[in-house]
Amino acid sequence: MEDILEVYARPYNQQYPVVCMDESSMQLIGEVQEPIPAAPGHPVLMDDEYVRKDVANIFMEVEPLGGKRKVKITERRTKIDWACFVEEMLEQRYPKVEKVVLVMDNLNMHKTASLYEAFPPEKARSLANRLEIHYTPKHGSWLNIAENWLSVLKGQCLSSRIDCIEKVCAKVSAWNNDRNNRQSSVDWQFRTSDARTKLKRLYP
Repeated sequence: MEDILEVYARPYNQQYPVVCMDESSMQLIGEVQEPIPAAPGHPVLMDDEYVRKDVANIFMEVEPLGGKRKVKITERRTKIDWACFVEEMLEQRYPKVEKVVLVMDNLNMHKTASLYEAFPPEKARSLANRLEIHYTPKHGSWLNIAENWLSVLKGQCLSSRIDCIEKVCAKVSAWNNDRNNRQSSVDWQFRTSDARTKLKRLYP
């Protein structure tokens, strides 16, 4: 935990940006009966019955101090999908930085070995060399700022029923652009000193 808190306490460095990454699944749900549109005197009326469709995956990447984020929707959540998301991050969004300081949970696919499954060894090594990885502790995923932004995303634009991945992509893209245009940064306040004071059960 203290390792993550110390990373968040670092001053902003354009050559070593701190980026948080997380992912989540989303059930695509279709309507059995078309909702009745809102009208004066009543909101949208939706039937309780629905039909489950496919499941979409949401990759979330957040640079807390830079006020930037990237959301990508995929059909699957595999090691290859994660490796391709990391490649896009390094080569498209951070092509000129020395290293990306990457914060994420200890999921089995969040390893540099996944890069080797997706790319030739030379490229995988080149990508891995540009990562400084810090894992959140077990049961400590609340320390990952990307997880908090996933909750915001789901609450603000994915809370209604959506029946196809194309509609999810469109809604997420609009949300992502709006947030980036506003450069919504994160002012992380929880420090190591706070942890040692407030989480006494974790310390001998």
